[in-house]
Amino acid sequence: MNKEIITDIFFDLDHTLWDFDANSVLAFDKIFANKYPPISVPQFIDKYVPINHACWQLYQYDKITHEQLRYQRLKQSFDAIEYRISDEDINQISHDYIEFLPDNNQLFDGAIEVLDYLKTNYTLHIITNGFAEVQTRKLNNAGISAYFKTVTNSEMAGVKKPHPTIFEFALSLANVSKENALMIGDCIDADVRGALNYGLQAILFDQASKHKDSEIVTINHLLELTKIL
Repeated sequence: MNKEIITDIFFDLDHTLWDFDANSVLAFDKIFANKYPPISVPQFIDKYVPINHACWQLYQYDKITHEQLRYQRLKQSFDAIEYRISDEDINQISHDYIEFLPDNNQLFDGAIEVLDYLKTNYTLHIITNGFAEVQTRKLNNAGISAYFKTVTNSEMAGVKKPHPTIFEFALSLANVSKENALMIGDCIDADVRGALNYGLQAILFDQASKHKDSEIVTINHLLELTKIL
């Protein structure tokens, strides 16, 4: 890690700064309490988290569409808990979930502190595969939008991480060269290898310690960044 030449840092949002899983629990709590009280939210979330992750992996490589992602992650989760539900209800839950999810604002421990620390020496940005309107609401409701000079999403760039074009788009928007940029994210393929392959430095945020790759700079807590940067 050559921190001396870094001027700009690009963060992923979901699962890196914004605690997607914790905020999903709050959204489903609200939805199920109103319309589906027999459903156990912890049981549902236990199935939903890995299914959602798998669907996003397919989405980032254009193997499913935006609409298929939103439907399949719910359909497969209900199937997994053996709860019969109509497509009409799934589509309504999908709508409500997207509506309620950004209202929640739980961030990973240390997020605000590390952003305060980094902003004094670096220009900060976001690169996300998430949907533009939803991500903007997340940033605003969590009170962190002011930390970032630019926000690049896959709709703007026309491609998703790890495609090199989204990194090229983000760097152009930020007016910075790849040699002076660092990417920080939780997805080893989309965020880290995507950035490294394009020529950026990169750090993996691996809170659960799932990955063992000695060649990739890895942190398990956001505040570890204060020791690296």
